[in-house]
Amino acid sequence: VLLLILFLALTTVALSHVTFESEKQFMESVQNASGNPITDLGVWLITESGNVFVLLPFSIILLIIRKTRRIGMTLLILLVISTILTGYIKCGVDRDRPFLEWEGSELPIKIEPDSFSLFCEGKSWTAGFPSGHAARAAMFAFVLVYVLSDRFPRGANLIWLYPILICFSRVYVLQHYPLDVIGGTVLGIFLAGIVSNKLKLHQIFNSAKT
Repeated sequence: VLLLILFLALTTVALSHVTFESEKQFMESVQNASGNPITDLGVWLITESGNVFVLLPFSIILLIIRKTRRIGMTLLILLVISTILTGYIKCGVDRDRPFLEWEGSELPIKIEPDSFSLFCEGKSWTAGFPSGHAARAAMFAFVLVYVLSDRFPRGANLIWLYPILICFSRVYVLQHYPLDVIGGTVLGIFLAGIVSNKLKLHQIFNSAKT
């Protein structure tokens, strides 16, 4: 409930544009920070790892393996829900992406928005709130930590570094404002919590033993 309230509050801020000008100024400084070939390539690899076409095969592999089938099913369900939901929310909020020109090193593949939405007249491709990459990364981290925390109570929390890096990368490559990735992260955790509880993921290893 608290996460839902927080996401609604963030959505209200996005609709009001109260932080838009300050975020624009911040993004201009980010634009000038790129240019190191190693850093730019590393960030590009991180941001591409959050693409739905990268996470989808990973989920399918987990679905095929018997012991991790429930994890794979959960991730696939979350991918579908989040991809459609973020697309429609972007249509409703209609908050522009930074639209700044990339001035860093040349990347192997040009970075493009990856929103999906039906009947929205293309708005979801130009709108940025909430970030789909951030939502997916947060969902994957939540599910994996949720499953592994009993066996690896300390190490499992390191997985949270992944969504943090994804959020940083989306801002660095000028695809999203900070509020976009914060909103996506909150939405991803909220959705993952609901689906994980419904599918009783915490019982996965107990089921495997019996």
